[in-house]
Amino acid sequence: MKYRILALLVLVFMASCQKEPEKGLLLGEWRGEMQVSKDQRLPFNFVVSKDAEGSFFLEIHNADEVIVVDGISMEQDSIIIRMPVFEGYIAGTFSDTTINGLFIKESLERYVPFMASYGEPERFTTISKAKVDVSGIWETHFDFDTEEPYPAKGIFYQSGNTLTGTFRTTTGDYRYLEGVVDGDSLKLSAFDGAHVFLFIAKVTDSTMDGTFFSGNHSVESFKAKRNAAFELPDANSLTYLKEGYGKFEFSFPDVSGKMVSLSDERFQDKVVLVQIMGTWCPNCLDETRFYVDYLRKNPHPRLEFVALAFEYAKTEEKAFEGIERLKNNVGVEYPVLLAQVGTSSKTKANEKLPMLNHVLSYPTTIYIDRKGEVRKIHTGFNGPATGDKHLEFQQEFSETLEGLLGE
Repeated sequence: MKYRILALLVLVFMASCQKEPEKGLLLGEWRGEMQVSKDQRLPFNFVVSKDAEGSFFLEIHNADEVIVVDGISMEQDSIIIRMPVFEGYIAGTFSDTTINGLFIKESLERYVPFMASYGEPERFTTISKAKVDVSGIWETHFDFDTEEPYPAKGIFYQSGNTLTGTFRTTTGDYRYLEGVVDGDSLKLSAFDGAHVFLFIAKVTDSTMDGTFFSGNHSVESFKAKRNAAFELPDANSLTYLKEGYGKFEFSFPDVSGKMVSLSDERFQDKVVLVQIMGTWCPNCLDETRFYVDYLRKNPHPRLEFVALAFEYAKTEEKAFEGIERLKNNVGVEYPVLLAQVGTSSKTKANEKLPMLNHVLSYPTTIYIDRKGEVRKIHTGFNGPATGDKHLEFQQEFSETLEGLLGE
C-alpha cells in the first residue's frame, strides 16, 4: 500500500507540473464585425490557419483580395492581431470560438469595437431574393448635401444576391468591396487592415440612395444613378505646377537621417518618378506594389523612383517604423523619404510642396524627364479592384515611361 500511495503522489505531482493545454482559435472560417455606429455593424470574412511551425495566421477576404495576417500573439485569454503593413491592430480577449475587443489606430486615437465568431461563412445574411441587378456603371455623388460634395464612379458585378465592385473617386478607389443585394437593399463592406468601410443603400433599377460609414468616425450620404457613359475628370489634369515654378524640388530625410534632394547626383540625367504617398494609405500600398513589380521586371539604368511619405504618426520614430514596415513587407528598394509627421493633412503637405497647385490625393505621381522637367502629374491610382481601368492605367504607365526613357 505504501508503494501504491507513493506512486500515486508521484503521478499527481507530475500532472500538476505539466503546462495547461495551449489555448488557441479553432481553424476554419470566421466572421468578424466592426461596430461602426449604434445600429450598424460592418461584417467581413477571414480564415484561421496554422503554418508549418504551428503558429496561427489569418487570411482576410474581401471579394478577390486575400490579406495574410501573421502578426498574432496570445497570452492566457488575451490576443493581439497586428496588420502586416498598417499600424492598426486588434486587441482583445478570445476563446476557441470567439474574439472580442477593439480595432485600434493609436496615432489617430481611433477605437472601433470588434467581435468575431467561428463557423459563420456568410458575410451578410440575406432574407429576400434580389429585386434588382445593379451590375454596371453608376454616377455617384458623396456628401451631396454638404458644401464639399465629390463625385465617384460605382462599378458593380452582381450574381444572384452576391455583389462585388468598388467606387472610383478622383483620389483613388475604395478597393475590394463585397456584399449582397437583399430585396431592394444594397450592402457592401471591406476591412483591409486600414479601411473600415460599410455602404448601405436602397436601390431601384436606376437609382441608389445610401450611407457610407468609414470606421465609427465618419458618415457620408450618397446618391447614384445608372450612367454607362459617366467618367471622372482626367487624372492627369488635376494637379500641376503653379505659374512661376519651373521645377519640382524637395529635400527630405531617409530612414538613416540622410537628406535626399532631387538635385542629388543619383537623379541627374535620369527619368525620375516622385510618388507622394503615406504608409497608412491602402491605395498607396496598391500603387507601391505595382511600382515594385514594374521595376523588378523592367530595370533601367536611367530610371529612378523616390517616394515622399506624409505620415500621421505622432513621432518621427513611429513614422520611420511605418516606412520600414512598408519597405520590408513589399520589398521597396527605392528611397522612401519622410516628408511630414504628425498629420496627413493635404493643406500641410502643400506647404511642403508649394510648387504644386494642390496636393489633392495620396497617392500622386510626378513624372520628371532627364532634363529635370515635369512632364506629367497623375492624381490618384486606379487599383486592381477597378478591373479594366487598372489595366488601362498599366498600359498608359508603360507607354509614358518608354517614351521618356527613349528621348
